[in-house]
Amino acid sequence: MIHPSTIEEIKNRIDIVEVVGDFVTLKRSGSSYKALSPFTNEKTPSFYVVPSKGIFKDFSSGKGGDAITFVMEVDGLSYVEALKYLAGKYGIEVKEEEQSDEAQKAQNKRESLYIVLNFASEYFQDVLHNTDEGKSIGLSYFKERGFTEETIKKFELGYSKELWDGLLNEATSKGYNKELLAEAGLVIDKDGKNYDRFRSRVMFPIHNVSGKTIAFGGRKLSSTDKSAKYINSPETELYHKSKVLYGMYQSKNAIRKEDNCYLVEGYTDVISMHQAGVENVVASSGTALTEDQVKLIRRYTENVTVIFDGDQAGIKASMRGIDLLLEGDLNVKAVALPEGEDPDSYAKQLGASGFREYVAEEAQDIIRFKTKVLLDDTGNDPVKKAGVIKDIVSSITKINDPVKRTVYIKECSDLLGIAESVLVAEQNKILIENRKKGRHDQPPQPEQEMPPFPMEQQEDLIDQLDIGKIIEFQERESIRVLVNYGKNKIHTREMQDQNLIDYFLNEADEIQFTNETYRKIIDVFREKLNEGEVIDGEFLLNHEDEDVRKTVIDLSADKYEISENWSEKYQIHVPRETEFLKDVTYTNVLRLKFRIVQQLIQEETEKLKHATNEAEVDELLDDINELKKVSVEIAKILGNVLVG
Repeated sequence: MIHPSTIEEIKNRIDIVEVVGDFVTLKRSGSSYKALSPFTNEKTPSFYVVPSKGIFKDFSSGKGGDAITFVMEVDGLSYVEALKYLAGKYGIEVKEEEQSDEAQKAQNKRESLYIVLNFASEYFQDVLHNTDEGKSIGLSYFKERGFTEETIKKFELGYSKELWDGLLNEATSKGYNKELLAEAGLVIDKDGKNYDRFRSRVMFPIHNVSGKTIAFGGRKLSSTDKSAKYINSPETELYHKSKVLYGMYQSKNAIRKEDNCYLVEGYTDVISMHQAGVENVVASSGTALTEDQVKLIRRYTENVTVIFDGDQAGIKASMRGIDLLLEGDLNVKAVALPEGEDPDSYAKQLGASGFREYVAEEAQDIIRFKTKVLLDDTGNDPVKKAGVIKDIVSSITKINDPVKRTVYIKECSDLLGIAESVLVAEQNKILIENRKKGRHDQPPQPEQEMPPFPMEQQEDLIDQLDIGKIIEFQERESIRVLVNYGKNKIHTREMQDQNLIDYFLNEADEIQFTNETYRKIIDVFREKLNEGEVIDGEFLLNHEDEDVRKTVIDLSADKYEISENWSEKYQIHVPRETEFLKDVTYTNVLRLKFRIVQQLIQEETEKLKHATNEAEVDELLDDINELKKVSVEIAKILGNVLVG
């Protein structure tokens, strides 16, 4: 366990904008920052970071929390793993408390897997640099590829011995058990026998975006070895190949800086391009591109340049993943290298500036590129040409922006020699079919919570809604003000300056909130006030109840904010909520009381329908009349006009 003092130091040192910025590209939006969600494939940014409160909120997935929570969510880490990652980022020494033997055995399995994979990475590197076999075979191979010592260390390249149990013996001698080695994908357990998965291969560690080793790729060097040229780690609890791009950890900062990502095929392509000075590059590692990989790229840039080897057959085979890039709302270009070249060889040949110049000059938008590649294979065959037309138009329909689609249709009309109207008709046919399919495949949508409409619109709206939901919404508004401004001072006639929390608790004293989480929040505020401590929502971010934490995050993050530039441009002062906190608090509580009274009137009226004697009817009518008087008084204060 990490010592509380270390946890406190980490929390005091971390900057949430800096932490989140390592994983997504943030853009300032008023006093907050926004970005496309790293958790969903959204088209419009709904992911917000609020630095003043140290929180993030993703409205598309519902996730939210502080910097630690974000690292846990985005990289699939445990709480302890996230703390250690942040400690490493900020150079904080991690002090750990001693654990009992029982606690040691119960240590998080994911953390154990990270530890054993890190051990394996260091072992393979040691074999490469410090054994005769490693130096004569593995290191010689890397040197022949032109990799420098610096590059080899940067990518933590290694070598596995030509032994059935080289890693296995070394690991077990260090106390790692065979079951853990098998779960990490390092050892194969077959018929009760254990042996190394990787033997006599140069090793390429695969990292997650925070730099932890999660898997390996191994390339054989022996021409007599009949096994596959490359073998990779199997899927594990840590490694899901569909969600990983090789080199993203080493390349993410350059991708963000260049605002462009080069997409190549193999490990050595990435490494050679880095060594040549082109660092904004990742590889799909020879597998078909996936939706999750597209999302990963989109965290850092919306621009992708796909670099194809100079091999026509390979280009056509790789075309299948292009539609996913377009569907992911990325701006896609493509370039084919000269015949016989790949990014590895060509980057070495041209160097960084030459390679960039070549790509800049030769890259074409992906639709034009795809059209030319596929047309070259049709000759004079009308059937093949018709198939190409359908294929190209199908790709265009993956583009969400209708303006872009129109431009591409016109361009393809010129390239294909087909009337624009014919292509538009084919496009519309595909779009209609996709929409129909989408409706059939659409899962039931979760019930949406009541949106934050302006107050002047709420009165017209809430008469059409269930009174119970209206009350819960008004409770939410009251708690929202409390969570965000509990520490603020307000001016009242009774007191020159009063804490908003004092004022709120006094005004809401007789209200029993229906939402259990809201009641818990009020109880914490009240308890702390009785202890002489005034708190706000930030205090509750560490509450033991997950529902409390989640609610506070939801109520602390505002999706909409008026731009200061807009106000200055039009010389219009838009009042901030903080300028009339007393009125906002009082009005929210009063509206809540009004709705509660309305609900009581409804309940008493319903009882009246089932009354069995005159005395009961008279009593209920008296109660209803009294409640109506109260509602009229509250309505007068609120400035509402009641009808009937």
